[in-house]
Amino acid sequence: MSEKKTDTVIISAGRDPEANFGIVNPPVYHASTVLYPDMATLRAKKRPLVTYGRRGTPTTFALQDAIAELEGGYKTVLTASGLAGCTIALLAHLHAGDHVLITDSVYGPTRNFADKVLKRYGVEVEYYDPLIGNGIAALLRPNTKVLFVEAPGSNTFEVQDIPAMAEIAHAAGALVMMDNTWASPLYFKPFEHGVDVSIQAVTKYICGHSDVMMGSITTTEAAYKATLDMHGDIGMAVAPDDVYLAMRGLRTLSVRLARHMETGLTLAKWFEDRPEVARVIHPALPTDPGHEIWKRDFTGASGLFSIVLKTHAQDAVAAFVDHLELFGIGYSWGGFESLVMPQNPGDYRTATKWEAEGQLIRFHAGLEDVGDLIADLEAAFANMKTVTG
Repeated sequence: MSEKKTDTVIISAGRDPEANFGIVNPPVYHASTVLYPDMATLRAKKRPLVTYGRRGTPTTFALQDAIAELEGGYKTVLTASGLAGCTIALLAHLHAGDHVLITDSVYGPTRNFADKVLKRYGVEVEYYDPLIGNGIAALLRPNTKVLFVEAPGSNTFEVQDIPAMAEIAHAAGALVMMDNTWASPLYFKPFEHGVDVSIQAVTKYICGHSDVMMGSITTTEAAYKATLDMHGDIGMAVAPDDVYLAMRGLRTLSVRLARHMETGLTLAKWFEDRPEVARVIHPALPTDPGHEIWKRDFTGASGLFSIVLKTHAQDAVAAFVDHLELFGIGYSWGGFESLVMPQNPGDYRTATKWEAEGQLIRFHAGLEDVGDLIADLEAAFANMKTVTG
């Protein structure tokens, strides 16, 4: 058979019905202790796959295999959250005295970990302008071991030139890590663009139903052992029922993400015509500064994007956000429901200065009817106008 298309991989990866009495879905194994029949088997380690529940069961391995195949990497390990994926990956490949370069648009909790934990243990942490491109070469040092990218950037959605930066980093002996959650394994293939370690918040689009906390780390063969060792050393484990839910979510990733993308783009284009909006930040819009790189490297977009209002007035922002009925005010994203969250990038950026015309508001386009979402937004803008005059 010729190489399978992505939609087929989503459905078939991690499944072996013949090994499970013909059952379509991998079974859910609840396990801690795994027994050996005798000392000879124990000494020979003839059960290398299942040795102890914390190190995984066939349920775990099925999802790991599916994500690795979908991302195009060597192997995957699962973590208890997306943040845990970021932290374990960084710990696995950094030591005291090493230098790490992290994009200034990185996910906030990852920055928090770098500042509070990596620095405490002697790692030199430096943030860089996400639009630096080939200029990253000037920041690399002899002790730079990791270049951490996130594209598009968290909240502000800068699109980094991953292939160019990866080539420069590799020439200097540094690994490239990427938080690939926005595009999911469906719309960006990290290992085809020079990434060594790809991290997903499985909580988001892979799960897709706002009911599971999970992360994944997929690596090249060269980066796998150190990642697996740290994963084990830190005692990481995920619950089998959560793995089952994530696997079930994975099977519908393609059809869900297509709808998220369609609705997100419709809303983004609608916002472009609103007099209350200064600008829309969405890489898939031709007007976006990162559109050309996005078009070159990505095969689609998710439902997450931001707008910048023309006002900073908090009473106006509250009048708009509080009036929304179909957009819940909540962290996270990637589930079936639409979300809204005001953000202030200027509060945490250090390598770049965030200057905007007004309040940045991040939206996640869910699976509701797009006409209903637009009607909800129109009513919220009308309320903002009433409150502010």
